[in-house]
Amino acid sequence: MDATLLLQSIARHITLSPEEQAHFMSILHYKAVKKKQFLTREGDISRGPTFVISGLLRSYSIDNNGNEHVIQFAPPGWWVGDLGSMIHQRPSILSVDALEDSEVIFITEADIEDLYERIPKFERFWRILTQNALAAHQARLVNILSLPAKARYAEFCRLYPSLIDCLPQKQIASYIGVTPEFLSKMLNTRA
Repeated sequence: MDATLLLQSIARHITLSPEEQAHFMSILHYKAVKKKQFLTREGDISRGPTFVISGLLRSYSIDNNGNEHVIQFAPPGWWVGDLGSMIHQRPSILSVDALEDSEVIFITEADIEDLYERIPKFERFWRILTQNALAAHQARLVNILSLPAKARYAEFCRLYPSLIDCLPQKQIASYIGVTPEFLSKMLNTRA
């Protein structure tokens, strides 16, 4: 398992000694996820936060009419998961699946709690991640409620520039809250 990207992510917020890094590496769980394979299904209990090493994942929900609503895309270097399910050990309200063959690392909630005891600086790391995630989700909620579709598409392009040309329009439309037909018409009028 190559955890270089994960260790670089951690190093942006905390410094680990070689011993701390070795302990951290010993509790990581690696998983290869095939395209269209679920990491978590709605109703499952989340095992813990998942870090994407390679590939592309998405988290989403499905409404009563069968429409998908993409909450987040997770390219390499991003975290994904249902935080509420993990913390409260309740059924997940989100599904997480792979849009392409992917490799991920996840950490169980029990191991995170152990990390807080053994290496207290991890509390700082998870606090920063959680604060950043909360701020991003609040901004996303405000955008989806108040911005017109063109502005939501522009925000998607700013947030995920590497995904613009590789995602099907259906996925992008789901993320910005429009139908694929509306997105196609909107993009064609811009050309």
